[in-house]
Amino acid sequence: MIKIGTALFEAAEQLEREKGISKDVLVSSLCDALVAGYKKHIKDKDAENVEAIMDEESGEIGVFRTKLVVENVENPDTQISLEDAKEIDDEVELEDEVKIEVTPEDFGRIAAQSAKQVITQRIREAERKLVLDEFMSKKGTLITGIIQRRDDRNVIVNIGKTDAVMPTKEQLPGEYYKPGNRIRVFVLNVKETTRLPQVIVSQAHPEIVRELFELEVPEIEDGIVEIKSIAREAGYRTKLAVWSNDPSVDSVGACIGPRGSRIQTIVGELKNEKIDIVRYSNDPVEYIVNALSPARIISVDILADEENRKEAFVIVPDDQLSLAIGREGQNVRLAHRLTGWKIDIKSESQAAQMEARQEIKNTEPEVQTEQEPQAEKEAEAEVQE
Repeated sequence: MIKIGTALFEAAEQLEREKGISKDVLVSSLCDALVAGYKKHIKDKDAENVEAIMDEESGEIGVFRTKLVVENVENPDTQISLEDAKEIDDEVELEDEVKIEVTPEDFGRIAAQSAKQVITQRIREAERKLVLDEFMSKKGTLITGIIQRRDDRNVIVNIGKTDAVMPTKEQLPGEYYKPGNRIRVFVLNVKETTRLPQVIVSQAHPEIVRELFELEVPEIEDGIVEIKSIAREAGYRTKLAVWSNDPSVDSVGACIGPRGSRIQTIVGELKNEKIDIVRYSNDPVEYIVNALSPARIISVDILADEENRKEAFVIVPDDQLSLAIGREGQNVRLAHRLTGWKIDIKSESQAAQMEARQEIKNTEPEVQTEQEPQAEKEAEAEVQE
């Protein structure tokens, strides 16, 4: 047996406290390392009856081979005579198995080298698995981290046991990410790598808005109010469609909160991003009207309502056209994403002009049909000549 003392167990307990890696991982790693070192020592890497055993009380560890007790030994590596077995255990009988210590005398240095490599590898694997399991369970949720640095265009955020990466497209436009600042991010994805898992986080994903409302609005967390749809252009504007399962609870009012307290907290968390909260409706006309708020709508005509084609024609007052479309088309674009409907918006005067042109167009074919027979007769006469 090799005397290793209590230092190993103290180190294992410290490792468990600091990194959450179980003491059993370190002990089993050391045992596996000794077995690997022994097989290399005897030049028999396929030996299956070898194991390492550690005595925690004495602080000793050794390598043992399991052998079968037989009358005539044919293979000394796997068999032992009854006479020799009796010297180890008086009560042993034929066909029993006994464990025989085979730890080489000069095995300390060899064992130490093998143990170092195996233990280091096992600790890395255990740490990687812990991080992977932890953040896999947090995927799709909000967590708080500390900004570490910028790496090229990416922002590196420390989220506890590892650093997460926030790519450019997941950052808020124009936001300055100062190292040392605390930040709330959405766990977008977890990728397994040869080292620690790579965690991808975001501040631009639409689901971060859902998570913030679930945190701030108890009615959403309790399931009384549902978030039906979210459309977001990060850093600028978000539209949120909500529905109440309880007629006595106002879905929009619950999200806004007393004197706007809830919505103000969320807007502050999103760096003053504008948020439009609209009522969801099963009626597409009502839903489109709500989605285009704050613009006033005169009429909504459903042009197509099919599984793969949903189109609507909307007329607004002349002074509401720019508001309905929004800056660079943002309002109508978000309404389209929110509802899933393709929305064509025209002002009253534009709609009147379109209607007038259509009426003129409808009269043109009637004139042409009267002229067509005469034209055909003239063409036939030319052919005959």
